[in-house]
Amino acid sequence: MATATARLVLLVALVAGSSCSAWAAVQVAADERQKEADVAAPVIHALRPMVGSAGDLGRRGGVPCDSWRLAVEAYNKRDWRTVPVDCEGYVGHYMLGGHYRQDSGDVVDEAVAYAEGLKLGGKGKEVWVFDTDETTLSNLPYYATDGFGTKPYNATSFNEYVMEGSAPVLPETQRLYNKLISLGIKPVFVTGRTEDQRAITVANLRREGYSGWMKLMLKPVGYNGTAIGFKSGERQKLQDAGYVIVGNIGDQWSDILGAPEGARTFKLPDPLYYIG
Repeated sequence: MATATARLVLLVALVAGSSCSAWAAVQVAADERQKEADVAAPVIHALRPMVGSAGDLGRRGGVPCDSWRLAVEAYNKRDWRTVPVDCEGYVGHYMLGGHYRQDSGDVVDEAVAYAEGLKLGGKGKEVWVFDTDETTLSNLPYYATDGFGTKPYNATSFNEYVMEGSAPVLPETQRLYNKLISLGIKPVFVTGRTEDQRAITVANLRREGYSGWMKLMLKPVGYNGTAIGFKSGERQKLQDAGYVIVGNIGDQWSDILGAPEGARTFKLPDPLYYIG
């Protein structure tokens, strides 16, 4: 597991500097973190549980952490509140060890290929819906200092982090975003953030290089419905206004479920938390 020093290095690296240099610094911090871990335990491989005498560290109730993550990503495991505590090291290594970026890149490769093959109507009514957190912006600096999802969600501390406006870009998603702009497809953000976070969200997105979006749709303050209900309702508004949702991408199943989903949906990896 990460030491406090390594996590501080990660936090500083992600918040400071350009996107590319920040993610490069993340890898340096991850390498440093792994060297420290190797002194006390076998390597925690990102796509398989630990083996040997320390094997229990990669398991929860006899189930390997990679099997747990697969169940989460496939939406077979639902309504979970925290990452199993024994899987903190596994999830941390997955997020920082390169596999998270690789998996995200694979999703975006498919999305770009799909977008490039679309035959647009020529009326400028095609839109692509993006989620914000863990889709266009990353909250990894927060979760890296908060147990990689093993601790119960704390709305107060998380919202304090959001209001800093320091979340770094997810480069893979930005590649898709820029491709859509070049194709004439209008990006729309439909986010679980609330209206009182609009200004800081706009500033954060712009600081990280996002521009040219058509709409930013946020939840009303005090909204107590489901994420699926809110996001599908906002997509319905787009459709009722005559827009054609050609694509929809998010890190949570609740980002992409609920009619109208869009012509095609794409799910990014996120083993840190669950939103129903």
